[in-house]
Amino acid sequence: MAAVKMYTTGVCPYCQMAERLLTSKGVAQIEKVRVDLAPEKRAEMMQITGRRTVPQIYIGDTHVGGYDDLAALDRAVAKIHDVGEGTPDIDADAIAHFVPAPRPDACAPACWPS
Repeated sequence: MAAVKMYTTGVCPYCQMAERLLTSKGVAQIEKVRVDLAPEKRAEMMQITGRRTVPQIYIGDTHVGGYDDLAALDRAVAKIHDVGEGTPDIDADAIAHFVPAPRPDACAPACWPS
């Protein structure tokens, strides 16, 4: 399975839900980048994702998005595989088909209010 990286904070409930979902899908290791402890990591996250909220999740080199995006991806993969009792593991190939392309009208981090 591809490496999973998650930008997170110590008190984020959506980060905790994302971690539980990933763990339930068989992800044994998540590289957690604590943006609350390292402001330069938050700036890095905002630069590469165009988003300022956590979690921000990468599976391999693919930016999945936040918890809502991850949960939607999980539902889409499950629907495609038309499973009965369980859901398939999230894999990088499945992600490539469901991760939305960045919106051209998305605001760059530089235009966000301080």
